[in-house]
Amino acid sequence: MPVFRRRILIKTDPLAAGVRYRAALEDDFHHFRVELVVRDGRIVSLRGEAPRHPYSLCPSAADQLQLLIGTAPDASAHAVMRLVDPGQQCTHLLELSGLAIAAAARALPQRRYDIEVPLRVEGRTQATLDRDGTQLLAWDVQDFDIEGPPPYSGIGLRQGMARWALANLSEDMAEAALVLRRCAVISMGKNRPLDAQKHARPTSACFAQQQERAPLALRQVGSTWNFTWRPDQLCRDDQAWMDFKA
Repeated sequence: MPVFRRRILIKTDPLAAGVRYRAALEDDFHHFRVELVVRDGRIVSLRGEAPRHPYSLCPSAADQLQLLIGTAPDASAHAVMRLVDPGQQCTHLLELSGLAIAAAARALPQRRYDIEVPLRVEGRTQATLDRDGTQLLAWDVQDFDIEGPPPYSGIGLRQGMARWALANLSEDMAEAALVLRRCAVISMGKNRPLDAQKHARPTSACFAQQQERAPLALRQVGSTWNFTWRPDQLCRDDQAWMDFKA
């Protein structure tokens, strides 16, 4: 059974002045990195990289992260969505930045998320999330709705979930739930012939999909990988970088 997998790693490195955080994300469709430096309670440096990406313009979205420089780290990873226009950002770079910023706000030394979403059968799957080696969430999903367990029963994966999670869950659990939500939604891409696209669709959902950019955002054929039987390969190329050796 094919499985969509995503791994997110976050680590910190104390500096002479401030603290440096690095975060890496890899899944079947994406591979992104973020580095930020916090000094005197403010983000003074933030940069992103896109080693593997679906469209040619995705790496250019890293420049948009500069809008977060000068802001104070917030313990809610979702807070970045209120500071910038998400439609003018790379969704995954922005969310990864939010996770790294939240880790900085909480002074976490490190964090790891591992997500699995098996290919849906008649619309059904079980999406799971492990945090730091322990399973934290396991949702029974039908199409774009969570069937269980409580308190997630009946919650839709699309519009309104972030608002519900932030209002009803702790910051820590809301963060994990929104990480799993993203994966449960984009995992549907494993059913689609993505390389048949010539360029991004003009949905205005993200930087590359803005109306004026979509025709120029060419599909990167071969950028989709399959980690079904090799989860150990996720973020393999990030190890030296995450250990601050590169």
